[in-house]
Amino acid sequence: MVQEVLKQLALQQGDTVVDATAGTGGHTIELAKQVGKKGTVVAIERDHQEINVLCQRIAEHNLCGNVIVAGGNYADMDVICQEEGVENVAGVLFDLGFSSWHIEESNRGFSFSRNEPLDMRYEQDDESGVSAYDIVNSYSREQLKNIFLEYGEEPKADVIAQAITKQRKQETIETTGDLVQIIARIAKARLGINPATRSFQALRIAVNDELRYLEQGLSSALSVVKQGGRIVAISFHSLEDRIVKNTFKEWEKDNAGNVVNKKVIIPHFSEKQRNKRARSAKMRVFNTKI
Repeated sequence: MVQEVLKQLALQQGDTVVDATAGTGGHTIELAKQVGKKGTVVAIERDHQEINVLCQRIAEHNLCGNVIVAGGNYADMDVICQEEGVENVAGVLFDLGFSSWHIEESNRGFSFSRNEPLDMRYEQDDESGVSAYDIVNSYSREQLKNIFLEYGEEPKADVIAQAITKQRKQETIETTGDLVQIIARIAKARLGINPATRSFQALRIAVNDELRYLEQGLSSALSVVKQGGRIVAISFHSLEDRIVKNTFKEWEKDNAGNVVNKKVIIPHFSEKQRNKRARSAKMRVFNTKI
């Protein structure tokens, strides 16, 4: 939804914009082109391995002069902007969830279609962080059920949790393949959707504490955006979208600005055809008060 992002942010030459979820730079590069050489893009990324790819792509496009790459969590956007001396931010973009790089290159178990180690951490160098392996092999049945139910909205949450705790008594659950086999014995594919989809989503959210950070990140974005600036959020599942929707509504009630599109923006049919991941994308836009 790159063109829609640029349209909704409505950036001008010389503006400053924050790409809160830079990834490998797909949006960062287009934002940098939009604001021009006199503008600034603050590209925030949690994953230090992905930052290496991001920096390489920025260099390939000769955009190093107006892109600030910041390693960190977008929940700390206000602190990052302060440390980088960035002010008068005209817009902030959140492209939520994980990137294609995480699925195809990271080897961390984000996809149920690849047999990889159960990890799912964005910040792999954070030794204090819990991994999917830790959760699956040490959390109680009740804890697992709550994760699958709350973060994955999985109707078979309790049965899956029971099967996991039973299986790990026999042998450690090491890989995504091991976990998929357990889930496949319980749930069947529905409407072409892999039965492990919701459970993997739930584990990823739990591992990276995504929903709490989203709430903090939105609040941080509002604190850095100048009057009349815009915050654009693209979500890929109902839990994220609900947080964005409710947050924007609360801001509007508090007279902090207005929701630009009362109806959620979804990708055009042609984009859904080109990019399967875009099928579930939902964009919401908030304009801060002038």
